[in-house]
Amino acid sequence: MKNYILKTMCLAAGLVSFSACSDFLDQTSPSEYPTQNVYESVGYTEFAINKLYGDMGQDQTYSQYIPIVWGLNTDCELIDGLGSEAYNTGHRRGVMNYNASAGWSDLAKLWDAMYGIIENANLAIEGIEGSSLIAAGGEDAESMKRYKGEALTIRAMIYFDLIRFFGDIPLKIESSKPDLSNAYLGKTDRDEIMDTLIADLEEAVELLPWAGQYSYTTERVTKGYAHALLANIALTRAGWAIRETAKDGYETASYSDPTYPTQRCDAQTRQKMYELALTHLSTIIKEGPHSLNPSFENEWYLLNQLKLDETYRENMFEIPMGMGFTGELGYSIGVRANNYTSKYGKNSSGVQKLTAPYFWSFQENDSRRDITCSNIKIEEEDGVTKESMLGNAPFGIYVGKWDVRKMSDELNALALSTPENKWMTGINCVRMRYSQVLLMYAEVMNELAGGPDADFGGSANGMTARQALELVHVRAYDEEHKNEAKAYVNNIPNSKEAFFEAIVDENAWELAGEGCRKFDLIRWNLLADKISQFKSDYMSQMQDESNGYPKKIYFNYTDESKTSIDMSSVTWHGIPSGKTESDYDDSASFWGTERTTSTKTQSETNLPSISSGLVGNNVTVINRYLLPIASTTISASNGTLYNSYGYSN
Repeated sequence: MKNYILKTMCLAAGLVSFSACSDFLDQTSPSEYPTQNVYESVGYTEFAINKLYGDMGQDQTYSQYIPIVWGLNTDCELIDGLGSEAYNTGHRRGVMNYNASAGWSDLAKLWDAMYGIIENANLAIEGIEGSSLIAAGGEDAESMKRYKGEALTIRAMIYFDLIRFFGDIPLKIESSKPDLSNAYLGKTDRDEIMDTLIADLEEAVELLPWAGQYSYTTERVTKGYAHALLANIALTRAGWAIRETAKDGYETASYSDPTYPTQRCDAQTRQKMYELALTHLSTIIKEGPHSLNPSFENEWYLLNQLKLDETYRENMFEIPMGMGFTGELGYSIGVRANNYTSKYGKNSSGVQKLTAPYFWSFQENDSRRDITCSNIKIEEEDGVTKESMLGNAPFGIYVGKWDVRKMSDELNALALSTPENKWMTGINCVRMRYSQVLLMYAEVMNELAGGPDADFGGSANGMTARQALELVHVRAYDEEHKNEAKAYVNNIPNSKEAFFEAIVDENAWELAGEGCRKFDLIRWNLLADKISQFKSDYMSQMQDESNGYPKKIYFNYTDESKTSIDMSSVTWHGIPSGKTESDYDDSASFWGTERTTSTKTQSETNLPSISSGLVGNNVTVINRYLLPIASTTISASNGTLYNSYGYSN
């Protein structure tokens, strides 16, 4: 399907990029092809839908911005800006540390690109609804209905992401009119928008096929993804959010700004939203073709190989990218490669990093730790490719889920042939995994049933919250250690509060680096707390002489030439009993080194700068995780838009 989409993308761009009515909300380009003719043909309509997928391959949307940068910072993920860079309001290094300015140019780029997709989705929905093919019935009508389901779901996904970035935004669910009467819109309350998206998705799930039906792969939105997206929106609708003004009947958090309060809806609405989420999550579990890949590592291997998992379909929707054309996953995020010209291309930048306390939070035999957290660098020295330890970099752990060593020979050849340092991997952007469905299900069941072990009407064949969590947690362990994993899950206390904390932890272990963590912490009202906790945990480990971070780690190589590190040999927690330094091939200075040095850069300079706009000493607005609308967007809005949360226009 990916190759077909890429081939038709250019055709679709010529067919359905209709004339722009406003450079505020409509960023499309002119076309001479009549709209009504497009939607009188199933083939041309498919081109129009494929254009939506093509637009999601832009750097400003899902090729780079959203999956790599805009989901930062959290308690386990951060942008590569430390120290003074973290205060740069005109660069991602400062903005993602919550020091944003409306003058940051990328704000307008994302806004324009996302509303461009919305405009094209509106055109497609209207065109399909007005098509004579629908009224005629038959196979063509069914195909057109499926295309409408895709457009509705993509539009819902785009709006949902915009809400999570900006809060209240304009809701535009009709195409632009020639007289511009609907071009300059003011903000709509995000709850109203989410209610609209939920209604649209309720329709979409009836129109869409499951993955595997009608040649639909997980590179297209399907019934399973629409169900999961609806559940995610419902949980967000029930969750906490910083507001432009207080809403009557809403609950205000104890940690809240006096002007821009953090609130959530009333208990009755929350109950309704949780039950709605349960309905759709249970449908996926009971009826869908999705399941967990028994191997966490294999799921990521397939993604790096540019192969779809047609057996388990754990990745429920992957936005298709084009090798050599789109997709920075593996370049701007992933295992660090530097001057590595012999096999894997020239370079990787890895702007997203992970934190030392996150690495330390894993149980020793959890395979996700060494797949998610990469503490090595791959580089070429004198024509020899070698792995080396990063050493004393507690806030510089790379995200190992995207790994140049697991990429295909075809992709490696492309990287080598690319004259520039930057190269496009074509690795798909995953928008939902089945493990996320299970974690959302565990959360909902724990809430509705009042604990992890009780049933609730509408559950998936009586599956409890604990059983759902166990599926995710135990999968991460090999056969030798699965009983250890089961013991962990069984020992979680039988209380709603304690089990919720376990869900929060599992969310981090399973999903770090994938752009999910920040938005879950926000709706749980835990973002600031968890970031503060990670900082406190770091200092506790740094000050612990006896059981804190080691000053040095030791390790062996897998080969006599000492080019490949045996990661299973690394003494993360000290040299094991019965062994000495002489039993290891090499060593590296590690995080505990700073305890004995006079210059404490990590603890005194870098740590305070991380997320400084949210949890620092000079926080101007409490819980201000939302971004400002770009100054240029406000200027072009004809007076309808403005900034809140203490941001200037």
